[in-house]
Amino acid sequence: MRRTLTTLTAAALAFTLALPAQAEEMDLDSVVATVNGQDITLGHMLVIRAQLPEQYQQLGDEVLWDGILDQIVQQTVLAQDDRAEETKRVTLSLDNERRSLLAAEVVQSIANDAVSDEAVQAAYDAEYATAELGKEFNASHILVETEEEAQALIEELNGGADFAELAKTKSTGPSGPNGGELGWFGPGMMVEPFQAAVEQMSVGDISAPVQTQFGWHVIKLNDERNKEAPQLEEVRADIELKLQQEAVQNYIDEKLGAAEVTRTDKADIDTSVLSNMQLLEE
Repeated sequence: MRRTLTTLTAAALAFTLALPAQAEEMDLDSVVATVNGQDITLGHMLVIRAQLPEQYQQLGDEVLWDGILDQIVQQTVLAQDDRAEETKRVTLSLDNERRSLLAAEVVQSIANDAVSDEAVQAAYDAEYATAELGKEFNASHILVETEEEAQALIEELNGGADFAELAKTKSTGPSGPNGGELGWFGPGMMVEPFQAAVEQMSVGDISAPVQTQFGWHVIKLNDERNKEAPQLEEVRADIELKLQQEAVQNYIDEKLGAAEVTRTDKADIDTSVLSNMQLLEE
C-alpha cells in the first residue's frame, strides 16, 4: 500500500510540475520587450489595439499580440536610427495629435456625464409622453399610367368592383399582387401628393386620381390610428446620443465664450498658402 501511495504521490507531483506557471498579473507599465534598452510596455500595445480597424479587432489575442509587438519593435528600431530626425513635420504632427487626444478626453468626459437614467427618462418624457405624435394610415392603391385609366378604375369601384382584385389585375406597382396593400405609414413616408391625398380622406374612401412621379394612383384608406410612442428602450440609444451631443456642444460654446481667441483676418492672407506642402519639407 505504501508503495502504491508513493507512486501516486510522485505522479501527482510530476503532473503539477508539468502545469504552466500562472501568468504574471500585468498592468500598463509592465514591460513586454526592450529595444536597445528602451522599454515597450503593455500600455503601448493596448493603445494600438484600441485603434485597430474593426476587422482586426476580431482577431484572437495571440495573433494580435505578435502583430502589435512586432510593429512596435520595428518602429522603435527605426525611431532609434540616426536618420530618425525630429523634423518640423514631426513636431507639428505631435502637437496636433496631443491636442486632438486631449480634446477627445474632454469630449468623452462631458458625454459620459450627460447620460444618466434620470436624464434619459426626462428627455423621453419631454419628447414622447405629452407630445402629439400624429396619425398613421393604412392604405391600398392601384397604380396606372394615365389619368383616364385611373378614372375608369374609380367607375368600376363605384359600380361594386373589389379593390384588391382590381389591384391584382390592373396595378403596375409592386404592391399589385398583394391587392395594392401598403400597410401602415406615418406622415412624410409617402411622396407628397400621395401623402396629402391620404391625410384628407376618411376611412373607407376611394380617392380621385392622384398623380405622382410614378404615375396615377387610385387610393383606398383602409384604416387610421393615432401614432403610439415607442418604448423607452427602443429609443434609448438615440436619446443618449442626443443628450451627449447637446452637452458637448453646450460645453464647447461655453468654453469658447470665456476664451480669449484672436484670428488673423483671412482678407490679409493669401489662402493658397494652405496648399503649399513644400513648407513642411523646409
